[in-house]
Amino acid sequence: MLRVPNLSFPLDVQESDFGPVLCRKLRVKPDDILSVRLSRKSVDARDKGDVHFVLTLDVSLRDEERVLRGLKLGIAQRVQPPREMPAPVPHFTQRPLVVGAGPAGLFAALELAQAGARPILIERGKAVEERAMDVEQMRSKGLLNPESNVQFGEGGAGAFSDGKLTTGIKSPFQRRVLETFVRSGAPEEILILQKPHVGTDLLRGIVASIRREIIRLGGEVRFETRLTGLLLDREHVVGAEIQTPVCTEQLQTDDVLLCIGHSARDTVQRLFDQGVRMAAKPFAAGVRIEHLQQKIDRAQYGRAAGHPALRPAEYKLHTPTPDGRGVYTFCMCPGGEVIAAASQEGGVVVNGMSLHARAGRNANAALLVGVRPEDFGDDHPLAGMVWQRALEQAAFRAGGGGFRAPVQRVGDFLEKRATTALGEVQPTYLPGVTPCDLRAVLPAWIADNLALGIRRLDGQLRGFADPDAVLTGVETRSSSPVRILRGADGVAEGIGGLYPVGEGAGYAGGIVSAAVDGIVAARAAMERSALL
Repeated sequence: MLRVPNLSFPLDVQESDFGPVLCRKLRVKPDDILSVRLSRKSVDARDKGDVHFVLTLDVSLRDEERVLRGLKLGIAQRVQPPREMPAPVPHFTQRPLVVGAGPAGLFAALELAQAGARPILIERGKAVEERAMDVEQMRSKGLLNPESNVQFGEGGAGAFSDGKLTTGIKSPFQRRVLETFVRSGAPEEILILQKPHVGTDLLRGIVASIRREIIRLGGEVRFETRLTGLLLDREHVVGAEIQTPVCTEQLQTDDVLLCIGHSARDTVQRLFDQGVRMAAKPFAAGVRIEHLQQKIDRAQYGRAAGHPALRPAEYKLHTPTPDGRGVYTFCMCPGGEVIAAASQEGGVVVNGMSLHARAGRNANAALLVGVRPEDFGDDHPLAGMVWQRALEQAAFRAGGGGFRAPVQRVGDFLEKRATTALGEVQPTYLPGVTPCDLRAVLPAWIADNLALGIRRLDGQLRGFADPDAVLTGVETRSSSPVRILRGADGVAEGIGGLYPVGEGAGYAGGIVSAAVDGIVAARAAMERSALL
């Protein structure tokens, strides 16, 4: 089978159009084509007067060797399936413990279960089915938008997700992660889209399906259970202390895969107190920005906006700043909503999500400024968490309590005046918002960079600086401010049997990268078990 990339097709393309284009491109006759499969699909909207699809097609031919020899380099190539080394055969003397049921924890536990290791997976929150019941109660009280659904994670910011499956990493496990999602209920289109997206509504069932597979394979899943400490013997894990709603328990284990997410601050603090080595790391902070989705569609697609073949438009923007920090958008949610993502009392944190259809009125994205360890005012490894908390508490006060979020019109923010009334863009955040001056919440260097960034990004995306666009604060959990140090073998520095994994440990930046890190960590633990 040959892979033919970079084929341009109009927006109203049909599968019947593939054959004639391939015949011209490969210089073959229709009878030479045995089968055609769509491998990749993206939108090219660089020329607003010619918005079209760019497809990659996999084609099976009668005489592929002859055709390939006659083509110029780059027109087609043989399909090379990703190569995966077989999983190690585990020899655990105790059942491995996986802490956290986000993407890293789920895929680590699944990898262990598939190898027959019978992992124990603990999650401090409830099962997604129970969380859905909680969401229904929150909706009835007007605390959530009508279609919100919970996702997975250790709690806090990781408890909601837009289900974006884009990643910048290169790993032979990426395809397996996507295929696992499809087997668990995700639409097959995620295997071909350049920017695959599941949606918060579908993700709940997918997570439950992966969990059931772990249990079917001999694993155990415990909810409302959190790690309160490690049991150590001469700098090696020999067990873990866990807490449930009714008791504290000690589990005997030689292997703990720490997949806690970036909001489990109490767990991070406890591990630090026990001597787990950590270091402060850079992250980013800022606000959520909301526009009307129709305006984003027009800005990105021009006259093609509204075409039934086009999904709601996305954007990903970045601009440098004089201080070298940069301003960029992150986790853009077309047709989505801004959500509450606080994990501690007295703080306001915002995030973004959207359902699979992305049919909401507004578009939103994180608008962030780079934050450096020297900004924390302290060289303590956990100083970034303290810095985050102070900003979240300032947002809570500006919101007036009750987890209301402070908001400001972009026009007012740029003119350095408090917002007293909102305009065309109505905020989606619940339980509610309080118009204010966000400069009273944000550090001056963040506010100044955001203002500069908004003006500059308007040159990249027309209307980005729309005066009626809304800024909602604060977004502080773009990534972990702490890295739990580990060696090349995946083991925590100085503590044998502990594997820091995923976003919370500072080694991933999204669902797919965290899931891949979970798979890699599980294999590292299995390899180590075979050597002992």
